[in-house]
Amino acid sequence: QVQLVESGGGLVQAGGSLRLSCSASGLTIVTYAMGWFRQAPGKEREFVATISRTSSATYYADSVKGRFTISRDNAKNTMYLQMNSLKPEDTAVYYCAADRSSTAQAMGARTLGIDYWGRGTQVTVSS
Repeated sequence: QVQLVESGGGLVQAGGSLRLSCSASGLTIVTYAMGWFRQAPGKEREFVATISRTSSATYYADSVKGRFTISRDNAKNTMYLQMNSLKPEDTAVYYCAADRSSTAQAMGARTLGIDYWGRGTQVTVSS
């Protein structure tokens, strides 16, 4: 069966860094646009970043531009999110997602069409 498994979350102080990983099995991610989304307590899930199938294009929410970097290693079937200069507002459960039909640009606005989701990893940023 298809599985997306996030790792790398944890507790960090404001200004710190974390790197999240999303390891896929049961699918070859080169076929999919990939992305990261997050959900804070009491809020709806929101777009964070997406990346095209060949890493030729990346897209970021305004709230994370300049601080987060999305990348992928198709040979390892893994996607990453490097998070620097973390803020308390970044506290959320972070989910990876795969979409075989959408472009990376469209993926953030078409979450109902996403084919697969991971179970999430908690990121907590203390002030």
